[in-house]
Amino acid sequence: MADLDTREWLLTNGLGSFASGTVSDVRTRTYHGWLFAATNPPSGRTLLISHLEASLEVSGEVVALGTNYWRSGKIEPRGYKLLRSFDLNPVPKWVWSQAHWQLSRQLVMPYALGTGDWRLGTRNWENILTQSPVPNTQSQFCHRLLIQYRYDGTDTGILRLRLLIGDRDFHHQQAVSPGLQFSQLLGEKQLCLQAIISRRFGTPWHLRWTQGEYEPDAVWYWNYQLPEETQRGLGDYEDLYSPGYLTVALRPGDAVTLEAQMGFPDPRQSALTSETFAEAVEAEQERLSQIFGWCKGGRLGAGEQRSRGAEEQGSRGAGEQRSKFISNAQCPMPNALFPMPHTQSLIWQQLLKAGDQFIVYRASITGPTVIAGYHWFNDWGRDTLISLPGLTLVPRRFDLAKGLLQTFGRYCSQGLIPNAFPDGNDEPFYNSIDAALWWIETLGLYLEATEDWQFLAEQFLVVQQIYKAFVGGTRFNIQVDATDGLVSWDALGVALTWMDAVVEGQPVTPRRGKSVEINALWYSALCWMSQWAEKLSELKLGDPVRLAKQARRYAQQAQQVTVSLQKFWNPQLNYFYDTIEPDDRRNSQIRPNAVLALSLHHCGFPEQQGRLILDLAVKRLLTPYGLRSLDRNDPEYVGKYKGNLQERDRAYHQGTVWCWLIGPFIRAWQRFYPNQPLPFSWQPLLDHLLSDGCLGSISEIFDGDPPHAPRGAFAQAWSVAEVVRHIHEWGMESEEL
Repeated sequence: MADLDTREWLLTNGLGSFASGTVSDVRTRTYHGWLFAATNPPSGRTLLISHLEASLEVSGEVVALGTNYWRSGKIEPRGYKLLRSFDLNPVPKWVWSQAHWQLSRQLVMPYALGTGDWRLGTRNWENILTQSPVPNTQSQFCHRLLIQYRYDGTDTGILRLRLLIGDRDFHHQQAVSPGLQFSQLLGEKQLCLQAIISRRFGTPWHLRWTQGEYEPDAVWYWNYQLPEETQRGLGDYEDLYSPGYLTVALRPGDAVTLEAQMGFPDPRQSALTSETFAEAVEAEQERLSQIFGWCKGGRLGAGEQRSRGAEEQGSRGAGEQRSKFISNAQCPMPNALFPMPHTQSLIWQQLLKAGDQFIVYRASITGPTVIAGYHWFNDWGRDTLISLPGLTLVPRRFDLAKGLLQTFGRYCSQGLIPNAFPDGNDEPFYNSIDAALWWIETLGLYLEATEDWQFLAEQFLVVQQIYKAFVGGTRFNIQVDATDGLVSWDALGVALTWMDAVVEGQPVTPRRGKSVEINALWYSALCWMSQWAEKLSELKLGDPVRLAKQARRYAQQAQQVTVSLQKFWNPQLNYFYDTIEPDDRRNSQIRPNAVLALSLHHCGFPEQQGRLILDLAVKRLLTPYGLRSLDRNDPEYVGKYKGNLQERDRAYHQGTVWCWLIGPFIRAWQRFYPNQPLPFSWQPLLDHLLSDGCLGSISEIFDGDPPHAPRGAFAQAWSVAEVVRHIHEWGMESEEL
């Protein structure tokens, strides 16, 4: 590891807090630090501890183990040259060494949902949603990080750990200021810290350690350089404060454990011991094992899996459930019924673990939500609903899926599902035309997997509210055109589809009027509604006569939409028009929305058109990492996602590859080319998962031009979710990585 390796890692805690950095331990982003605490879960993320700058003295020689970029252009010290290995699993671990000594460091961020102390028991969404809600009090939230150093050598080593801290929003850098001070209160193997910002108190937190002597030694370190932010055209340097340092004498085989935790010390908290770190790692392994049904170091056997499935489904046999889930939901969970080689099993576990990092608790709605991506995204309705099948249905987390659908359905307003939630008590943001339609599509997949008809009966009022709003008209002039049954919208200055970049108040891809994937979603929604009304009528979960009439009306409208969808066919290109604009002009740009329109559960397009579209998409849009957002031959195509914020936003949907679109492409391909193999290899994407970008996760986007460098958020929910949803095909067809 002689090179300065800037690939990244991520730890999360289920509340929005995170820790992140690089393999070589150098900070390259504003978002790198060891404890970003979500003070208002999952928002209010505040940097408390940046890192510990370590040095080791052995036999009178002092070596610095840290690595820093400085604004002067220097890299100093160069501890990465002594770094011998890095391992991600089960938790990030670094090993530095020379001839006569070795020092390792590990970090773990304990899962924090619903308990102030993880020793009191692990709570997951599965039992929270079925037993009792999480109290909306900070006392129930525990934002903490455990750090452990372990020493081996021929002589005693003296480890010095200088504490580098801050109190800033995670989007911004910290700078020395007369109005920014830090107070510290030293106790027995414990230090309380709090910023004072222009006479206002910042976020309190404390540090504990198992051995060593702390020396107050307040000093500012100026001008840390953040080169990733330089490339993004953003603020790219900051100052960090050091209140002092810890000195620990370590005999060969000794370890020192530290704990950083938001809030003031609680006298009831368990003592910090040398075993605390291992217990926290064990607790996290056990939590994941309980959720996903794998044994530590392996997966459940077929008998255990079948038993677990039967318990989840009540009296319904697991074999019957499995068969229906495969054929209808099209996203089975690999287990002993789908044997996978050992390497593939580990990849599968890594994907599920990555997916779990996005599922968090939102205090403002006292319910579950999904972080769209790390580092900088919050939760988004559209992203959550598109991610839901891969994050919850595939791993059979049905209670979690139900909780997410309930959460977003509860906030349906004027027929629209929130695109985002505010952090306080303000009204959610409803700037999305498709979130409501994705809610119906995802509800359908949930019902196909569970046959939870009682839940359908409870949610059918929301379904009808969406239908009535779209037919009668709602925000942003969203309304079904009475002449052809297609959904249209017309509002200036907003972008309501997933291609939502806005620069200087103007959408980069406006897509006003009738968008192809929106109307494909509308058609699928009408099919679902007809099917559900008929089902509820049969089960007498409502007025049977009225429901039967509704079923017929929805079916008739779906038939009308089937005919009208042909307005999108472009016979010159053998592709769909992307939009039919309010003045009836057609946009003939080749975009992936045509593929998305073919991928839904109910498809209103004939086989010949579907095949022609996929053939062209393979030539113009398909890459090993997903689909380009625009044909590479288009005059507006931008092949690299780079530059300042405006330049990047202008490129966001103009050729940039979106990984999540690999899922819709696969579903469309399997529908129209069921007997042909996928026209791409999984290998590059799996290599990216294991050894590129954020190790163990999947990036949001990639450059449209080869070599398709990863860009955007380094870990994205729907990227991971869509790979999870379809990777089983690789597992069954391939024998080795």
